Amino acid sequence: MGRRSFNRRLLVGGAVAATGVTSLSLTGAATAGQTAVPSAAAPPRTAPAGGQVRHLKLYAEKLPDGQMGYGLEKGKATIPGPLIEITEGDTLHIEFENATDVDASLHVHGVDYDVASDGTRLNRSHVAPGGTRTYTWRTHTPGRRKDGTWQAGSAGYWHYHDHVVGTDHGTGGIRKGLYGPLVVRRKGDLLPDRQFTVVFNDMTVNNRPGHQSPDFRCTVGERIEIISITHGEFYHTFHVHGHRWADNRTGMLTGPDDPSRIVDNKITGPADSFGFQVIAGEHVGAGAWMYHCHVQSHSDMGMAGLLLVAKPDGTVPGYDPHHPPAAAGRSGGAHAGH
Repeated sequence: MGRRSFNRRLLVGGAVAATGVTSLSLTGAATAGQTAVPSAAAPPRTAPAGGQVRHLKLYAEKLPDGQMGYGLEKGKATIPGPLIEITEGDTLHIEFENATDVDASLHVHGVDYDVASDGTRLNRSHVAPGGTRTYTWRTHTPGRRKDGTWQAGSAGYWHYHDHVVGTDHGTGGIRKGLYGPLVVRRKGDLLPDRQFTVVFNDMTVNNRPGHQSPDFRCTVGERIEIISITHGEFYHTFHVHGHRWADNRTGMLTGPDDPSRIVDNKITGPADSFGFQVIAGEHVGAGAWMYHCHVQSHSDMGMAGLLLVAKPDGTVPGYDPHHPPAAAGRSGGAHAGH
């Protein structure tokens, strides 16, 4: 694989190998190097209880092409940055090192933090070139406040990004690729076999220009999870062919009376994020299934890629990497997903 556009996963905990990239696993979700074989006899794997204190090291770096990325090791920054996954009740301490030559920071959405972990220049929680700072993210479970009102938990599909490079709002950093996904589980949530991150950033996908968008590979029957994030100046719509999900926190119905609407297209604005799980190829089978922004001019300009759902023998019906459909305007060959 080796393409920088694909996300690296970080499941905070012990270490496993995934497509040549070091990942940390708390939940035990499989990676490309550890394919979980769907089995009717095997019960679904679920997220454990939270309440743990976690630690990790994260770097911000400039990349050879002039872009910027976050990484778990020096010299290995990616766009998007590492997928960070924790469980409600966990606390995560991130030792952040700014390996760039400009001020940079780490700002997160969706979880709890004090002002020293905000990641902005306006309250002096940024990091100078060559400096380090520990950012602390906390999460909580749902429950009642002292006044009796209900408080939602932290679980959801969130994201993090720079808030300093270029302007006091991090406009330059986000444009260059300083962003990444964060998943907060709730105890008992189903765990996926594979995860993919799709970031619509202005008119790029994962900071790749038109017709170079990443493709993602899985096997029919696997439970896959897609994290969708939008950055930049435009509204987009995320659509994937052949698959649909519930428009709620997890993308899955909780039972026959769940009123959640079933969708296959969702509009997102700058800094929006959502995610969902589906069974790859369910009711439709293996194939080269397109994902894209459904704003017609955006997809015409290249905001599209492929969800390659392979048969158990590895073949993908309707897919010839050497002869991409002319109408799709794609170039290059197969790009194995995570």
